[in-house]
Amino acid sequence: MGAKSWEVTDDFWSRVEPLVPPPRPRLADKVYQRKAGAGRKPKPARLVFEAIVYALRTGCQWKALPAERLGSASAIHRRFLEWETAGFFEALWQAGLAEYDEMEGIAWRWQSIDGAMIKAPLAQEAVGPNPTDRGKKGSKRHLLVDGRGVPLSLVVTGANRHDVTQLEAVLDAIQVKRPNPPFRRSKHLCTDAAYRGATALETILAHGYIPHVQGRHDEARQLKRHPHKRARRWVVEVAHSWFNRFRKLLVRYEKLERSFLALNHLAAAIIAFRKVPLTVNIIYG
Repeated sequence: MGAKSWEVTDDFWSRVEPLVPPPRPRLADKVYQRKAGAGRKPKPARLVFEAIVYALRTGCQWKALPAERLGSASAIHRRFLEWETAGFFEALWQAGLAEYDEMEGIAWRWQSIDGAMIKAPLAQEAVGPNPTDRGKKGSKRHLLVDGRGVPLSLVVTGANRHDVTQLEAVLDAIQVKRPNPPFRRSKHLCTDAAYRGATALETILAHGYIPHVQGRHDEARQLKRHPHKRARRWVVEVAHSWFNRFRKLLVRYEKLERSFLALNHLAAAIIAFRKVPLTVNIIYG
């Protein structure tokens, strides 16, 4: 029987393990009820990571994690929050991008940006009325990807925040810097009509991009005139669909922004690692 889609392979764990935060040390000025070494032993970091991936991939509630396989759900969620506070998931994403850049090379030349709505019935932060869902609570994931659809930057806001208002925040949040570009305007940014306007154009140019802002009708007309022209912006739509394959991200049930953002960072890391010759096993499609 083959491996499950949430099981962590030895190859993938070898990349993850060096980044796992160490256990919290005991404070000298705090009185503990148990002596050092007493009580239950901490869960192995690999088991905790596999449990987090299980929740991300299947979309189950934290308290619904299979106890017979993964142990206490509350302990796993507590470790998840500790790792998020330590910046583990963002660091893993950066490590994935670094290895992807070394093995394949980040496709900096053609980048794409877009936002996607997410239902968020229980969210308390980074949430707003969704204009496409009768004003129900929702969030929006703003995503910047390279030419192959690998996420380079990610911002989460309320669903009522327009894409163009987050343009600068997304471009400033790129996780890795491009080393020594050959010349200033050597990268293109493909967007849809939501990023039109003088302010957006200034922001795009200020970040060294050549802007390609086209609505759907413009794209259709161009493809009709030039049927052999290669489409570019579709990769960001594919990337959003990859994120939605992680069922924990398809509908947001996380109340806190930091929890939901950490899960998005983990998904982005998995996508990046799957672009290198590495047995990751975790599927997202």
